[in-house]
Amino acid sequence: ITKTILHFHGNTGSLLGQYSAIKPLLEKDVQIFVFDYSGFGFSNGEATRANLLTDGVAAIKYLKNRSDVKNTKLILYGQSYGGHLAVCVASNAAQDYDLLVAEGAFSNHKDLSAFGASPFFGFMSRIFVKEIYSGTKMIKKVTQPVLIIHSTEDKVIPFKMGEKLFNNAK
Repeated sequence: ITKTILHFHGNTGSLLGQYSAIKPLLEKDVQIFVFDYSGFGFSNGEATRANLLTDGVAAIKYLKNRSDVKNTKLILYGQSYGGHLAVCVASNAAQDYDLLVAEGAFSNHKDLSAFGASPFFGFMSRIFVKEIYSGTKMIKKVTQPVLIIHSTEDKVIPFKMGEKLFNNAK
């Protein structure tokens, strides 16, 4: 095994629902670590944005201390909500990983809250949604290689949000 993938699942997911997403990766020379965030699946705690960020950082620290991971390349791979979270975790992890992959990620919570709303409610949501961490801002701090994947046909997270992340990456 030469690579380890730390998988960040989407908002409605849990580690049980990730099999179809990770199965093709298991056929390669990789090992994959999947986990549930606080308040998701079998995890205890409350699903707050602060807790999810803490969980992501803790997952990297846990993996970096495992003997079966130490001599492998560590890839942070997030999908949808997990893509945004992986970007934010990566910005705090400096040299603790080798590659960041964000698939179908949104740009920030304010953009996500305004998506699909009327102009008035979109404007109001931007005022009232607290931005604890923003992928758009935090991706600027990412120094490791980044791969951003986003479909123009994505109906959940608009392509323009992935494009915004891409445009802010180094």
